[in-house]
Amino acid sequence: MSTPVHSLFDLHGKTALVTGGSRGLGLQIAEALGEAGAKIMLTSRKAADLEEAAAHLQAKGIDTRWIAADASQPADVQKVVDETMQRLGRIDILVNNAGATWGAPAEDHPLEAWDKVMNLNIRSLFLFAQAVAKASMIPNKGGRIINVASIAGLAGSLDMKFIAYGTSKGAVVNFTRTLAGEWGPHGINVNALAPGFFPSKMTAGVMKAIGVEKMNAAAPLRRIGDDDDLKGAALLFASAAGKHITGQILAVDGGVSAVHAG
Repeated sequence: MSTPVHSLFDLHGKTALVTGGSRGLGLQIAEALGEAGAKIMLTSRKAADLEEAAAHLQAKGIDTRWIAADASQPADVQKVVDETMQRLGRIDILVNNAGATWGAPAEDHPLEAWDKVMNLNIRSLFLFAQAVAKASMIPNKGGRIINVASIAGLAGSLDMKFIAYGTSKGAVVNFTRTLAGEWGPHGINVNALAPGFFPSKMTAGVMKAIGVEKMNAAAPLRRIGDDDDLKGAALLFASAAGKHITGQILAVDGGVSAVHAG
């Protein structure tokens, strides 16, 4: 017998750990999962930002906790996973959203900046996935991992000057596919969202340099992303509605990646 469609998207009884969850895309995804019934654990570096984000979600009736930590540090990652398990008992959904960028011509890109971007944008995904799988998903024979990639990881760029960021997001794409293949037998679904431009602290400089009107014109839908545009895709990947989807990269970009090679 088939399941009623509204029940397929129900996350009551599930717990979700969202990295980089204090603002921007991470907070948008956390809001979607929480409104669908999941308990939420947020983590990012700054306690003040997390406290504000948790209050925002709690005001919507979402059961939300937070832990301040640096996702690029293995000890901090383990602390977050251990504390989440102690406080919530299990982790059903991991949203790997923490990330950073750095703008510089490739020939002048500082090595320390390259390492910072790589450590946060791809190494932290491996660290969190490994720790969460060991602590909860493999023993419980199931789970959902949602990695936040970018359309920057789907193709090169003519003039964006973000060699480390683009490379790291390309790595996220294949990390997602490879992990999905390996952990499928454990009942773990691994997928990635590849957002286009959304207003955020990270994109503010690029948006100012290029101009929102020009960005809008470059998209078939003639607009950049808004505060709701990742919610449906994230909920699909996190819920029973997406139980037969794994190893996939979903661009949420107004059609930009469909018509621009780079």
